[in-house]
Amino acid sequence: MTEMPTRMRALLFLNGTGLFILAISIGWIWFFALLNAIVLWPLPIDIPVSIPDDGRAWRMAHMEGITQGLLLMAIGLGGQFMRLTPKQYVWLFWSSLVTGWLFTVPTIFNAIFGTRGLAFGGGPFKAGLANDVIYLFGWPPVVAVHIMLGLTVLGLWRFLKAEKG
Repeated sequence: MTEMPTRMRALLFLNGTGLFILAISIGWIWFFALLNAIVLWPLPIDIPVSIPDDGRAWRMAHMEGITQGLLLMAIGLGGQFMRLTPKQYVWLFWSSLVTGWLFTVPTIFNAIFGTRGLAFGGGPFKAGLANDVIYLFGWPPVVAVHIMLGLTVLGLWRFLKAEKG
């Protein structure tokens, strides 16, 4: 058992930062959707836009980026307190990236297309091809989040067990 490689920790933190940047971008799009214009006072910019303005969907996309970004940053920083095998770290790394990005990016498309992606065929929500594609993109992170959390707990448990020693 080893400590998480420094480069892997930095890459997780970098991806978390990337998700934060995406969340800020989503926040700006949501802001412009609410105003129906790109307005950046004191700049003399007032460009009318037509962006779908489902506030709940934009809020979800914005908060997913923040939440998933924080999660990747936490795993990157907390990697020093884990003890896993090199292969387990690879699984932790990729399952973390799949979780972070694929729980966030599809929510942007939900906001754009007015879907929820929670059920194939739409369920009680708007049906259509966009919904079904988003739904299918939701399965990899649903599996990955369980791998990520299981390995995180295992790595932390091994660290604490060794420290008790």
